[in-house]
Amino acid sequence: MSGTDERRGADRADRGTGPGRPDPATEVFLAHRNLLFTVAYELLGSATDAEDVLQETWLRWIGVDLDAIRDERAYLVRITTRQALTRLRTVRRRRESYVGPWLPEPLLTAPDVAEDVELADSVSMAMLLVLETLAPTERAVFVLREVFDLPYEQIAAAVDRTPATVRQIAHRARAHVAARRPREAVSAAQSRGVVEAFHRAVETGDLQRLLDVLAPDVVLLTDGGGVVPAALAPIVGAEQVASVLGSIAGTATLRSVLVNGHRSVFVRFDDGTAAVVAVRIGAGRVTGLYAVRNPEKLAHLDRPSPLRR
Repeated sequence: MSGTDERRGADRADRGTGPGRPDPATEVFLAHRNLLFTVAYELLGSATDAEDVLQETWLRWIGVDLDAIRDERAYLVRITTRQALTRLRTVRRRRESYVGPWLPEPLLTAPDVAEDVELADSVSMAMLLVLETLAPTERAVFVLREVFDLPYEQIAAAVDRTPATVRQIAHRARAHVAARRPREAVSAAQSRGVVEAFHRAVETGDLQRLLDVLAPDVVLLTDGGGVVPAALAPIVGAEQVASVLGSIAGTATLRSVLVNGHRSVFVRFDDGTAAVVAVRIGAGRVTGLYAVRNPEKLAHLDRPSPLRR
């Protein structure tokens, strides 16, 4: 933080409403922080990058004249979106040279995220990978409109486009996502049953149980980031995936976790490495598996992340 920013922060703290109370700017920022984090995470697929964006948003927010702002929430979302877009364009170039498949950074989430079906769907591994196929501005428009239901005028201010252009971008992005997102709605009970069956099959190393729960064309993506061993290409087909997963039994402990709003499996290997395995379900079977092994992406699993709309 620069000296100027520190002085501004100190001045605002002096104008607080009482001992121990944060200044008005800090109160507003904290009131919307979880929302801003969720916006940044949905745009970036990385909690680490989202936290950096929040820091950049804060540094710009403390220099704002609050009396001149009519809608503090909209203004903060605008700053966050612009900072996230700048970072997204940078990290996309970095991801082009990533070793093996790139997967989003998994987040431990509280049960209330799973209860918000639309929010849980929007932060699922499958959806975040679909969002990766959008251009940065398309992704921002889609997320702000479809997930957070912002008016086109506010989105236009955030992405520096006209409302008419934003409407066109939103239409194009919706069609793009609809063609690629999982089509079948899965109930919480069905999801729980399939993930529990998958968990037991992997834990026991029962290949027949695995074959029973895996769809014939299931795809396994493993993200080691070049840091830990992982497949450098997708593994396709029930027999191939079952062969890989069958080797886990006896070499690791497994436990169920809520990750990105969905039931998933946390694996702790005997060699000290770990993995989070997110599950995509269709027609009562596992159609996709996303195994994040890169230790740099497992740092946000010590406590639930505060995702909010």
